[in-house]
Amino acid sequence: MNEEISRRLREAAEAHEPNRARILARVERGAADPTVRHRTPSIARSWQQAAIVGLVAAATLATGGLAVAAIGGTPSLPAVAPTPTVPHPIATSTPTPSPRTTRTTSTATATRPAPTTTPRSPHPTPPTTSRFQNGPLWSQGSIDAHSTIYWAQNNLTLKTTQPLTSLTVELRIAQTGDVRTTGYWQTLPSEDFTVTVQETGGALLYRWLLMPGRTVPAGQHVFAAQYNHATGTRNPKRDTYYAQARTSAGPSTVRGGFTQ
Repeated sequence: MNEEISRRLREAAEAHEPNRARILARVERGAADPTVRHRTPSIARSWQQAAIVGLVAAATLATGGLAVAAIGGTPSLPAVAPTPTVPHPIATSTPTPSPRTTRTTSTATATRPAPTTTPRSPHPTPPTTSRFQNGPLWSQGSIDAHSTIYWAQNNLTLKTTQPLTSLTVELRIAQTGDVRTTGYWQTLPSEDFTVTVQETGGALLYRWLLMPGRTVPAGQHVFAAQYNHATGTRNPKRDTYYAQARTSAGPSTVRGGFTQ
C-alpha cells in the first residue's frame, strides 16, 4: 500500500510543471489594470493582493515539497551525532592497612647489686659500740654501711698494741635464709693467711689462720665476710666473731657480736 502511494506521488510530481512566470504575470496584470482606480486603495483590496501573493508562494512551496517527497521517498531526519559518554571514574577505596599489634613481653629480672668492697685502709674509723678488750687486743664487730637488702658484709676491726706471733680469727654468720658466701678480704697480706669458708652449725664460718713464721704488726686491722641473703633487712643479732692471738707476753682472746 505504501509503495503504491509513493509511486503515484512520484508520477504526479514528474507530470506537474508549474509555470511560475505565467502566475506572476497574471498577478502583475491584475495589479496594473487601468480600469481599476487606485486613489484610495481600500483595505479589502490590499488584503486580496497580499492573499494572492501568499497563495502563489504557498503553491510553489507545496509543489516543490511534493516533488522532493516523490523523488526521495519518505524524508529522513538528519542523523544526530551521539553524545559521547564520558566514563565517570569509579571511586575505589584503598583499604588502610591496620597497624600491626606488636606484643612486647617484658621480663622483670631482679638484679642483685654487685658486692661492694670497703677500701682496704690500714686505719679504718673505729666503731664506738660492741667493744671487747683483752690484753693487748681490742675488737669491734659491725655491719658494713654498703650492705643492701640482698647482700651484706660483716666487719671485724682488730687492734693490737704488740706484734702477734699467732692469730686465728673466726666470723660466724647465722643462716637467716638464703645466706650464701660471696667472698672475704682482710687488710693484712693475703699470703700470710690460710682462709676457709664452710657451713656448719646453722651458720657460715669464715676462718683466717696466720701461717707459721709470719707475724701481725702492731696496729689496727680489718677482717670482712661477704654474703647474699634473703631479700629484706637482715637481723645480725646471731652473728658472732672470735679472735685468739699470742704475743711475747702470752695469749689473748676477744669475742663479741655485730651491730648495725
